[in-house]
Amino acid sequence: MRISGFMLLSFLWAAATLEYASSHGDQPLSKVAIHNTKLSLNNKAYIKASPTLLGLRGKNREWVTVKYSYPNPSVDDWIGVFSPANFSASTCLAENPKVAPPLLCTAPIKYQYANFSNAGYTNTGRGSMKLHLINQRSDFSFALFTGGMSNPYLVAVSNSVAFANPKAPAYPRLAQGKSWDEMTVTWTSGYAINEALPFVEWGVDGGEKTRSPAGTLTFDRGSMCGAPARTVGWRDPGYIHTGFLKNLWPNLLYTYRLGHRLFNGTYIWSEKYRFRASPYPGQDSLQRVVIFGDMGKGEIDSSNEYNNYQYGSLNTTRQLIKDLKNIDIVLHIGDIVYANGYISQWDQFTAQIEPIASTVPYMLGSGNHERDWPGTGSFYGNIDSGGECGVLAQNMFFVPAENRANFWYKTDYGMFRFCIADTEHDWRKGTEQYNFIEHCLSTVDRQKQPWLIFLAHRVLGYSSSNFYAVEGSFEEPMGRESLQKLWQKYKVDIAMYGHVHNYERTCPIYQNICTNQEKNRYNGVLNGTIHVVVGGGGASLAEFSDLQPNWSLYRDYDYGFVKLTAFSHSHLLFEYKKSSNGKVYDSFTITRDYRDILACTVDSCAPSTLAS
Repeated sequence: MRISGFMLLSFLWAAATLEYASSHGDQPLSKVAIHNTKLSLNNKAYIKASPTLLGLRGKNREWVTVKYSYPNPSVDDWIGVFSPANFSASTCLAENPKVAPPLLCTAPIKYQYANFSNAGYTNTGRGSMKLHLINQRSDFSFALFTGGMSNPYLVAVSNSVAFANPKAPAYPRLAQGKSWDEMTVTWTSGYAINEALPFVEWGVDGGEKTRSPAGTLTFDRGSMCGAPARTVGWRDPGYIHTGFLKNLWPNLLYTYRLGHRLFNGTYIWSEKYRFRASPYPGQDSLQRVVIFGDMGKGEIDSSNEYNNYQYGSLNTTRQLIKDLKNIDIVLHIGDIVYANGYISQWDQFTAQIEPIASTVPYMLGSGNHERDWPGTGSFYGNIDSGGECGVLAQNMFFVPAENRANFWYKTDYGMFRFCIADTEHDWRKGTEQYNFIEHCLSTVDRQKQPWLIFLAHRVLGYSSSNFYAVEGSFEEPMGRESLQKLWQKYKVDIAMYGHVHNYERTCPIYQNICTNQEKNRYNGVLNGTIHVVVGGGGASLAEFSDLQPNWSLYRDYDYGFVKLTAFSHSHLLFEYKKSSNGKVYDSFTITRDYRDILACTVDSCAPSTLAS
């Protein structure tokens, strides 16, 4: 249908535009200068969407067909998807009573060019496309623009489209709790605590069920630190609920579903999900871990195509889903969504990973695109978070940190101990985080948990990526200077990083020197730590330097992820798999006994003399 009279009046009243911070980096929505929009409604133009009611079978994702026509077509015409559906000036706020709000003040949640899959559009002015929508707690409308992204003219607005229950609980993500026998479930809904009581109904598969209450969080625009998160990128995040499932039996299969009890006695339910409880720390059993960084999100309808993000992210996700029966836990070490201040994209990401995160623990690390913003206490004063300054990552996912504003924590999984650092806060000696890292490394019982893994977003170890090589550091500046003695002292097996969008593996190394000449089959004492860059989860790839240092054993300019398989206390398999096909392109094994972990190497034991 045509734009309503009320909306048209609002558009005509808007005579001035607000000044917004410029776009940030590589978020596709930053290409859209929505605040520059001008009204140019055309009686001969139209855009229509169907079906108008979605999710009739309880699903939170649907395909919509959009048909449109414009008498003066061009290659720059594009379709924007907006939510809430009323994106007119009536929803915008003026900076002061003397300044009118902009014509449009909210970015679309996705877009696509009108000639996409419509080769004849520029001749006929007519086209259609299918777009994929997820339930995001509000209705949707579609707008046809001409004039490109930088100077858009609004020529037609569609009817609204909505899910049957926009407030329905959606996109559960599991995470390890603060103890090995606790699982947390976080999800998003449109129900405030004064509307309904959130809970998780759960129990052993086939057994009796219990109900555990969930806590509820949300945040407002004032929690954002800058634009675009405070301006065109802002979208109400809904309500984020977390339930705590305690006293789990190790390795048992559990079922659960999300519930909301309305105060009229009605219950709202999600579909049913399953997970397997974590093994007891030290338990000798098959344990499989997937690790990667910098995945971002993609769109299965190819909207928002920009900077080569789509296929890498989607391929990684698809490979994990395909092999999910052989995965026990996932660790995504920073640069999670690349929302960069466009809040709607976090919902899109949680929907993308739902088949994974609803089934196995999905643990996060913090990266620059989650946390960094000037004057907010981040170690780096850049604008990579788009004004989110950590708030979205801290609220949308649970991590077992003492303070989620400081995104460092430990988590145990059977024979593994993972120490996850936060490179967006100072890690150097004398800091709170340095003390945490040493405590995490020093308190593990290596007889029970022999596999000690250090994880961080920025490369605190070794990388021959071009931008590190140009600096001459082959690492994040000040990266390993404070930490390498800790890694050596506590005999860290593997340290893994994201941030650099490629794959690279070093020899076991200490102080720039390879401590073991083997490349694929390590037996006995490593004498150093193997460093791995695994930042090829999905974001645009990073070039290597022409120089490949002696410590760099394997480099791959492609998308991929790492899988660790602990067969026992004595045997670990490391595999690097490409996202395009899931095949193994690099691997090594570590075989050793407990006495090999106890053995002294350079700087791993306290100095001693004959007198002592």
